[in-house]
Amino acid sequence: MSYEYIKALHIIFIVTWFAGLFYIVRLFIYHREALDMPEEKRLVLIPQYEIMQRRLWYGITWPSAIVTLLFGGSMLSNWMPLSDHPWLIAKLCFLVGLYAYHFSCGYLYKRLKKTNFPYTSNQLRIYNEVATLFLFAIVFLVTVKDKMAWIYGILGIISLGIVLMIAIKLYRKLRESKTY
Repeated sequence: MSYEYIKALHIIFIVTWFAGLFYIVRLFIYHREALDMPEEKRLVLIPQYEIMQRRLWYGITWPSAIVTLLFGGSMLSNWMPLSDHPWLIAKLCFLVGLYAYHFSCGYLYKRLKKTNFPYTSNQLRIYNEVATLFLFAIVFLVTVKDKMAWIYGILGIISLGIVLMIAIKLYRKLRESKTY
């Protein structure tokens, strides 16, 4: 298979993997909020969220993470030696962080099945934005590849994190006032 096809498939599975990561935490938020609902609603919602989480996690998110790694790994030989491509080393470091985030989502998935889930829906909303930061960092590294742009990239990621935190706090205030 040619490099262009492998690259295209790699990008497609990155998109599906991120879709899974974004949506699984959103389901965790809904599931967590359902735990605090009256029993009548809880008995309906929680089994449905469990089905949705299982299908998403094992049917989309995990397979996409594996196939992304396989296609990405098969393209690495084009950039050997890695020392000639510092942007790729940085990208691989972010990728390790992204897989750590993926595994932590798996941990949350297993924890949520138990009755004592210690995280609030607001904590999960904040956690959901971690994938956004990884997405921005990786896409900019791959696209720009310029050393000087890394400084702007780091400042951009920090700025994005601040903006996301402000947005989460504002959304929380709106939800609490129930005016949205």
